[in-house]
Formats: sequence, structure tokens, C-alpha cells
Amino acid sequence: MKLFLRLFFLGLLLSLFFGIYYKSQIDFESGERIIGFTVLTTSLIYLPLFLYHRWNGKRLQDYTLSEENLKKMRETMSPSTRLRKQKNTSKN
Repeated sequence: MKLFLRLFFLGLLLSLFFGIYYKSQIDFESGERIIGFTVLTTSLIYLPLFLYHRWNGKRLQDYTLSEENLKKMRETMSPSTRLRKQKNTSKN
């Protein structure tokens, strides 16, 4: 999947650059269509595939600030740790 996404992205970049070149040198309308198709393909096909690949197997709860996560943060950061961190930041 990783190789497919890289090749697909490379193809989209080449298509975009070809559309820009085609627009400026050969035919304006056809170049605009190529660019538009590339942007549409990127947003409707590539982006969902990429997001699925990156988030596959991860829990969203680990990345959100919930009451449970805030409680864990407070428990792990003892008062002595807080004081050390404040002193280090005031020195810089």
C-alpha cells in the first residue's frame, strides 16, 4: 500500500506539472481540464486512501483530550516535576 500511494502521488504530481506546462505552451482549455482532473482525483481518491492508510489500526481516543486523558496527565506530572519544568523554562 505504501508503494502504491507513493507511485500514485508521483503520478498526480507529474499530471499536475504536465497540465501546467500544457496550459502555458499548447492549449489553455485542455491544460485547465488536466489540472482540474488532477485536483479532483487528489481530493476524492488519493486523500481518503492516504488517511485510511495512516489511521489504520490506531485508536482515536489516544489522540483526543478527554477527561480520562487529562486525569492521566495530571497524575503523571507530580508537583516536583512541575517545579523542575518551570525552573528550566525560566532559565531559557
